[in-house]
Amino acid sequence: MRVLLTEVSSLTAREFLSVLGPAGYHLEALSASAFALGRWSVWLERVHRGPAAGADPEGFARALTAVTRDRAFDAVLSTHEDVVLFADRRSLFPADLPLAISPAASVARVASKLEFARLADDLGLPQPDWVRLTEDRQSFEYPYYVKAAFGTAGNGVRLVTDDRSRVRAPQDLARRGPLLAQRFARGEYAQVQGMFEHGRLAAVHTSEQRATGIGGSAAARVSVDHELPRKHIALLGDALAWHGGLTMDYFHEDGVPQYIECNPRTVEPFNAAASGVDLPVLAVRLARGDSLPDGVQVGRPGVRTHSLAAISLGVAATTGRRRAVLGEVKAALAKRGTYRDSTEALTPPADPLSLLPLAVIVSGLLLRPRLADTLAARAVRNYAVLPARRDPDPTHP
Repeated sequence: MRVLLTEVSSLTAREFLSVLGPAGYHLEALSASAFALGRWSVWLERVHRGPAAGADPEGFARALTAVTRDRAFDAVLSTHEDVVLFADRRSLFPADLPLAISPAASVARVASKLEFARLADDLGLPQPDWVRLTEDRQSFEYPYYVKAAFGTAGNGVRLVTDDRSRVRAPQDLARRGPLLAQRFARGEYAQVQGMFEHGRLAAVHTSEQRATGIGGSAAARVSVDHELPRKHIALLGDALAWHGGLTMDYFHEDGVPQYIECNPRTVEPFNAAASGVDLPVLAVRLARGDSLPDGVQVGRPGVRTHSLAAISLGVAATTGRRRAVLGEVKAALAKRGTYRDSTEALTPPADPLSLLPLAVIVSGLLLRPRLADTLAARAVRNYAVLPARRDPDPTHP
């Protein structure tokens, strides 16, 4: 079965490779970069160059159309923010593209942090107190967060701790759409991931952060048994008639969540697959137009996964110390601490080519730890879709 990934610069796309490759799928990808993270994989049979979806949506659509016209694909998988283009500007793409996509209005409700906050209130989903920033930017005592409606990998969030940062945060985010202020959520950071078929939840997985990557991401995870988030994502998907992958981020105390954002896609599916919920395979089935199995697949708890590359970037960004990066490498080689009884998501042993970008990242950070933010920003440019590029297609409801 031949599958086309719409980008291979993100950690999510690399994890799709780590899951689908060993399962025997024939994988190809569209990429704006010749040096994308996922480019280095024994499972990626061909890379087609094309512009980034955010920088040139029309050019991206032309490139994808040409590739799918010339080669027969069973499924096209949108692995990152280009899902917004597929929903809002559907007329740019072939009508018969084998792609699972939710209604444009539904995608708009969760792609924007502001719209998701409103939707969560409408559905009774728990979240920290929030206000649109124009209402009263001094509503909260310090500290709190200022969030842009649109942002990627944490670049649309600023922490406000004093009068100076209260003024600066909105200035930094002014070009990213409407802003909201939101109180801190208490507890541990976690995610709930669902796969839906026209509003019906077919698979669900919850995992908790064990190590921090760039932008506060979960660079290491452990699967957990959180019943309430499973119920909440089922409610959300049903309300939106969701079709495809959906992910909510939350903080929790004893499994009781407070939601902080939602992504209209599957985020980093390796832990879910290792826990028995193969979200990429289900995504392929949806893209082909096949029905998903009856019932709801639920991931088993206690499964530990990690990414040394992502952890190294996070450590370098937060500490700026070579010793900290080297300590992570040593711990990974010795399989201790975070890496004990844990499976590597981005550089699996069966994919030796994947070690090349890991070696480049780690060596670069050992030479210059502050390079972490630059490396992350370069990758984000290849898959981010900025607010100016999210204009809806007037011909598509």
